[in-house]
Amino acid sequence: MSKVLSAEQAAALIKDGSTLGSSVLGLAGWPEELAVEIEKRFLATGHPKDITLVHSSTSGDHREKGSGHLAHEGLIKRLYCGNTAGAPAMVEMIQEGKIECYLIPQGVVCQLWRAVAGNKPGVITKVGLGTYVDPRLEGGKTTAKTTEDLVEVIEVNGEEWLLYKKFPIDVAIIRGSVADENGNLTMDREMAILEALPLAMAAKNSGGMVLAQVEQVARAGTLHPKKVRVPGTLVDYVFTARPENHMQTQQTYYNPAFAGDIKVPLGDIPPLPL
Repeated sequence: MSKVLSAEQAAALIKDGSTLGSSVLGLAGWPEELAVEIEKRFLATGHPKDITLVHSSTSGDHREKGSGHLAHEGLIKRLYCGNTAGAPAMVEMIQEGKIECYLIPQGVVCQLWRAVAGNKPGVITKVGLGTYVDPRLEGGKTTAKTTEDLVEVIEVNGEEWLLYKKFPIDVAIIRGSVADENGNLTMDREMAILEALPLAMAAKNSGGMVLAQVEQVARAGTLHPKKVRVPGTLVDYVFTARPENHMQTQQTYYNPAFAGDIKVPLGDIPPLPL
């Protein structure tokens, strides 16, 4: 049975109160087509509402693309991430105290996917001790609405550590270059692999689903097995995006150098002034 549907149909699968996880760096890895459809659906119907969005790095192009599509009162309830700068609309909601927001070290969020996938209690690390994410200070909370304690000080072998508590991922929203009809996902044209695989594993171990945006869909069984980055057993549905909604970077639709397919002659690059 084919796993291919439209981005509009994929957006309709997201339920109220869901926690969405995204593997993103600027626009790399970000399923812009899905974000557009989620926004359209919310503005038309009021659903989905009370969404929690989790991502490690920034999400957006510092203008309109990216997680800013979810920056509507009622749509987004909580943001848990390492960087907000790429989405000005989301930053505005945080500054106005309209949503809950946790600013967590980027690497911790990356490791959190693996913790959820492995059914661990969370990420145990010394990263953040004595800083704003230490619960004895701010616990990573940035607005008055942000009250739940998601970071805890624990003692192991007589030493202090921080436990960044795990929570379920209801929907992993990931991206690749090509998927086949069975959901096997390749990333040949992507700028970076990022955390798509551990994020997909985290969602499945949470009883959630995985939605994947791609540029093209291939016939089942025709992809080279060694190029598959996320196996179809972890992917519930795939959908295609228009070129303008599948940017390789914030400013580039596709550059083979950014995908590692060519090496740019260094002599063509003007030296930067000291």
